[in-house]
Amino acid sequence: MASRVAHKMMRPFRVLRDEGPREFAARVLAKAHARVARHRPAMLVDLGDASRVDWTVRPPAMEDPISVAEGPVEIAWIMSPPGDGSGGHQNLFRFIRFAELAGHRCRIYLYRSSEMPVSIADIKAMVTSRSAYADVDAEIVMYDASTGVLPTTQAIFATGWETAYPAYLDPSRARRFYFVQDFEPSFYPLGTESMLAENTYRFGFHGITAGGWLSAKLHDEYAMTTDHFDFAVDKTHYSVTNRERRSEVFFYARPVTARRAFEFGVLTLSEFAKLKPDVTINLAGWDVSGWELPFAYRNLATLDITELNDVYNRCAAGLVMSLSNMSLLPLELMSSGVAPVVNDGPNNRLVSDNPFIEYVKPSPAAMARRMVEVLDRPDAVERSIAMAASVENVNWEDSGAQFLSAFERAMRG
Repeated sequence: MASRVAHKMMRPFRVLRDEGPREFAARVLAKAHARVARHRPAMLVDLGDASRVDWTVRPPAMEDPISVAEGPVEIAWIMSPPGDGSGGHQNLFRFIRFAELAGHRCRIYLYRSSEMPVSIADIKAMVTSRSAYADVDAEIVMYDASTGVLPTTQAIFATGWETAYPAYLDPSRARRFYFVQDFEPSFYPLGTESMLAENTYRFGFHGITAGGWLSAKLHDEYAMTTDHFDFAVDKTHYSVTNRERRSEVFFYARPVTARRAFEFGVLTLSEFAKLKPDVTINLAGWDVSGWELPFAYRNLATLDITELNDVYNRCAAGLVMSLSNMSLLPLELMSSGVAPVVNDGPNNRLVSDNPFIEYVKPSPAAMARRMVEVLDRPDAVERSIAMAASVENVNWEDSGAQFLSAFERAMRG
C-alpha cells in the first residue's frame, strides 16, 4: 500500500522530468478544468422548456382555441433547422406548400436548444437549391420564446417532438396541431429523451400523421385525436426507363439512423452476396467508406433526388429496413420498377399493403433469399412494369387533399 501511495505521489515529478513543463502544465490545467466543469446534457429540446411543460394541467391558452369558420388560416410551423438531406423536412415543406396553394398563410419558425448560431440566409439558399424541397412563400424566422408566434396566428404546428414544447408553451390561443412523421420515442434508448418525446403525444394536440399506423398508434395508446394522410410518390422523379432485365440491387444504407437497421441490412447482404457473388450491390443514403463491409459494393453515398432514378432503373430489388414508421422508399422504388424487400410488421403493412412490396420476416437469410427470388423471376421485366403501374395513381396531391381536409375540419371547430 505504501509503495502504491509513493508511486502516485511521484507521478507529477516524473511527468515534469520526462515530458517537460509544457505538458506538465497542460495536464494540471486539464485536471483542474475537469474538477470544476459541469456536464450539461445536450438534447434537441431546451431543458428549460422541458421543465416548464406540465402536461397534466392544461394551459389557459389551449382551453379555448381559435376556430376559423371560413377562409384562409394563418399557420405557424415550428421546426428544427432543415438539413440538406433531411427527408422529414423535405416532406414537411411539401405540405406547407399544399397549405399555401389552398390559400392559407404560413410562417416558419426555427427552434433550437443550443446556442449555436443558425444562418437563415444559408438555410434559404440550401432549400432553394435542392430539388427535393418544395418552393414555399413562407417567411423563415427564428422562434423567440419571449415574443412567441405572431398575434394573428390561428394555428400552430409542432413538427418534431422537440418543437412540441415551445408549441405548448406559446401564449397564443392558436389551435395546436402536430405533424407527426414517425414514432420518435423509438429513436432513443429507454431514458429521458424517449420519455420527453413520448410525453408530447399527451399534450392535447390534434395529430395529423404520415400513414395509418401512426394515426392508430397515437390514438389507441395515447388517446390522441388523429387523422392521417397516405404515403405517395413524386412521378416527376421516379419512373421506369429500363424495360430490360436488371442485374443489380440497392440498399438504403443509413448507419447513422438506427431505425434503418444498417447492421441488419449488412447481415442480409452478406448472405445475398454468397448466393449471388456477381451481382452489383449499390449502397446509398450515407457515405459508408469508413465502414468495413464483408462484401463488394458500390458506395453511392448521398445522392440528389434527381440522380436516384438512374440508379433504381439498374436494380431489380431494393432492400429497405424500416423499424418504426415505413420509409417513403418502397413506393418510390416501385415507381422505378424496383421490387422493395421490406421487413414485415404492422408498422409497414398498415402504411401500404401494395401486393408488389416483398414483405419478409426479419431474418437475414430469409430476406437474402427473397432478393435472389426477385432477381431470378422469369417474369421480372413484366412484374417491374406492373409494379410501377400499381402506384401510377398514388399522388402527393391526393395526400395533400387528405391533410387539408383534416386540418380545415379541425379549424372549423
